[in-house]
Amino acid sequence: MVTALYPGSFDPVTFGHMDIVNRASRLFDKVYIAVVDTRSKSLMFTTEERIEFCTEALSHLPNIEVISYTGLTVDVARRMGTDVMVRGL
Repeated sequence: MVTALYPGSFDPVTFGHMDIVNRASRLFDKVYIAVVDTRSKSLMFTTEERIEFCTEALSHLPNIEVISYTGLTVDVARRMGTDVMVRGL
């Protein structure tokens, strides 16, 4: 089973984010959408709101799980046991 991590602020989640997640969901068995919980950035929405937006926007994909994290992205990748990191520009 290959798991992927897609980290970001998702402030707010966009059609571009959703396109990347849709593509990743077809490539990997499990995709974690990791919403960073940070106070150092000036964000429009709270972490809870961003998680809710992502969860609602991606609810049609059964192999997606939305999580939040603090600290280093590499640490959450290790903790979740992910094999791949998904990034998009």
